[in-house]
Amino acid sequence: MTGEHQKLALLLFCAFVALTLAITLWAGRRRHGSPEEFYAGGRLFTPMENGFAISGDYMSAASFLGISGLIALYGYDGVLYSVGFLVAWLVVLLLVAELVRNCGRFTLADVVASRLRRPRVRFAVGISSVTVSVLYLVAQMVGAGSLVALLAGGHTGTGARTAAVAGVGALMVTYVVLGGMRATTWIQIVKAVLLLAGALTLTVLVLLRFHGDPGALLESAAGRSGHGADFLAPGLAYGGGLADRLDFLSLGIALVLGTAGLPHILARFYTVPTATSARRSVVWSIGLIGGFYLMTIVLGFGAAALVGGDAVRADDPSGNTAVPLLALDLGGGAATTGGTVLFAVVAAVAFATILAVVAGITLASSASVAHDLYATVCRSRARRRAGRTPRDADGASAGAGEVAVARVAAAVIGTLAIGLGLLARDLNVAFLVGLAFAVAASANLPVLLYALFWRRFTARGALWAVYGGLGPAVLLVVFSPVVSGSPDALFPGMDFHVFPLQNPGLVSVPLGFLAGWLGTVTSAEPADPVRHAKTEVRALTGAGAA
Repeated sequence: MTGEHQKLALLLFCAFVALTLAITLWAGRRRHGSPEEFYAGGRLFTPMENGFAISGDYMSAASFLGISGLIALYGYDGVLYSVGFLVAWLVVLLLVAELVRNCGRFTLADVVASRLRRPRVRFAVGISSVTVSVLYLVAQMVGAGSLVALLAGGHTGTGARTAAVAGVGALMVTYVVLGGMRATTWIQIVKAVLLLAGALTLTVLVLLRFHGDPGALLESAAGRSGHGADFLAPGLAYGGGLADRLDFLSLGIALVLGTAGLPHILARFYTVPTATSARRSVVWSIGLIGGFYLMTIVLGFGAAALVGGDAVRADDPSGNTAVPLLALDLGGGAATTGGTVLFAVVAAVAFATILAVVAGITLASSASVAHDLYATVCRSRARRRAGRTPRDADGASAGAGEVAVARVAAAVIGTLAIGLGLLARDLNVAFLVGLAFAVAASANLPVLLYALFWRRFTARGALWAVYGGLGPAVLLVVFSPVVSGSPDALFPGMDFHVFPLQNPGLVSVPLGFLAGWLGTVTSAEPADPVRHAKTEVRALTGAGAA
């Protein structure tokens, strides 16, 4: 990479940062300090605005950098990520979007607490939400580090990578602390427009290079991939044996089911005034996200065809820089003005993607810390002083003190994500997001679906569902080849892995549902049919919704 690339990319990136900071300051002046304003932006966004914001939240560095890189390296098997991320939105639309908006107020735990008024249940869901958010944040930090390493001329820029990750973390904390949900939403909208425009431009250029012939594109991609015809057939990444095939199935389960349990995605449904608006938001987002993931397929095969699998792998073994390298080639090469400009634009858009997504995730996780964890402890203390029963404890409303705690939590979570992002810097960002999806599908989805649809569900079942999915998911990742026992592991020089799969979803998702069922049927406390009936009416009609 030349100094010209670095200067132009840095200039465009600084322009986006200046724009987003201006949005943050504008939104910060309009805030009233209330939890509803900080967590939900006053619930004033239209379905179209929220649809673009959801798209901006969902189309992360994993989508733009990671998926295209996996397709460039593994062909057909990499396409699974694009398909899985898109199909997952059908689960969101059909099962949770409208119901979550009706039953909740600010967080995922609100939905479960509307059915089960137990502080320990809210606390458990809050812990799970923070865990998923931190895992998702790590992927974005890794993407930021990969981009800066490319701009700095390769992997020698360890200091530059560290500075980039720290800078992204500082900016995301600034967005959340100063602007809350209103600023985050407008940043997501701007980022979604930029990302869709950038991806569309690259897609058109790739197709023009091959005269609009997809067959020629695929043939060239197979020829330069280094794998020949196997590049276009299943099994290149997940066909080595039984463990690889089970990993393929495990990844598919995590991707399809995990979206409905992502806290930062569910939080977006609270920014619109009604449940109908929430459903229309999802319809908007499906159209935008669907078009984008179709373009990632073209970009991935385009990178394999024009840059070559060996060149992508040489620059970044995990493939995270495939799209910037493709942009450089499409613009005319490293020594041309067109290549410099297009590369710089793509790098700036990728940075914008990372900044916007980490802001949304940080806000959701800090809201869980303040609204679910901190507030639960405070309510429990107040209950003990007043002599009230646990059933009365969860009805307290959010206070201004929660907002202050949320701002502090954003800084702490940002610091934790920076450290973990530096530790996982050599892993593919789409793969890391797959782990976050697996934890969300294992811990959050079972308790959410049981609370919404199962009449017999109890507080004990909720606790067992959360911890019975969260514990195994995290434990299996720790003892998997992701952490040790392989050259690409977090600790390549160590080997303490006993679980053969890289993604735990195949085991941990059924365990989450099984634990919730087992905890319910063995519970000494009977289910509350009146509470279930009220939750059902509220979920389906919106009566009493915030």
